[in-house]
Amino acid sequence: MQNGSDIRNMEFVDAKTIKLDKIINDLDKFVLKFIKILEKHADYVIVSGYVSILFGRSRATEDANIFIKEINKAGFNALYEDLKKAGYWCLNAEGADEVYSYLEEGLSVRFADEGITIPNFEVKFAKKKSAVMAFADSLTVVMKEGKIKLSSLERQIAYKRYYLKSDKDLEDAAYIENLFKGHINKAKVELLKRQIENEMA
Repeated sequence: MQNGSDIRNMEFVDAKTIKLDKIINDLDKFVLKFIKILEKHADYVIVSGYVSILFGRSRATEDANIFIKEINKAGFNALYEDLKKAGYWCLNAEGADEVYSYLEEGLSVRFADEGITIPNFEVKFAKKKSAVMAFADSLTVVMKEGKIKLSSLERQIAYKRYYLKSDKDLEDAAYIENLFKGHINKAKVELLKRQIENEMA
């Protein structure tokens, strides 16, 4: 799915909030619709490729990656039923029990609009320390169409540059670093780099 953006204005309201005025694209609408259901049941944070797209980078993507805080089975069942009612289906598991068992095992599951596979949401419980910490310094982007929670800009850069490391991810990291020049805490990026390297060791 190719997505361009038309950003008209962007400003930091405070250290954890960005006000974004843009003409939203189809992927933005897709994400906002899903998030409005998800946030009723669980805290979440979006990571990876969609973040750079939200802020104006024009590139193809097939999914939006989301960490959610662990919820119990009853809470997940309620989320699953709401997603089904809204017309979503899980690509890699059938039924709430199987989907929940995947998440409990630390695996990701994918949700898409019924009858299609792309674009989709890759959803995963935040189990690793780095994933859990993403909630502590999350960033909220406020648009007139709704709010979206992201992991911090520094985490986006570190995760893409030192963990994923594909050409596309390195380009995303450079894009975010350049766009938010003056707002990036470079010492924090280095700290996160060491944390990622320790997790990978």
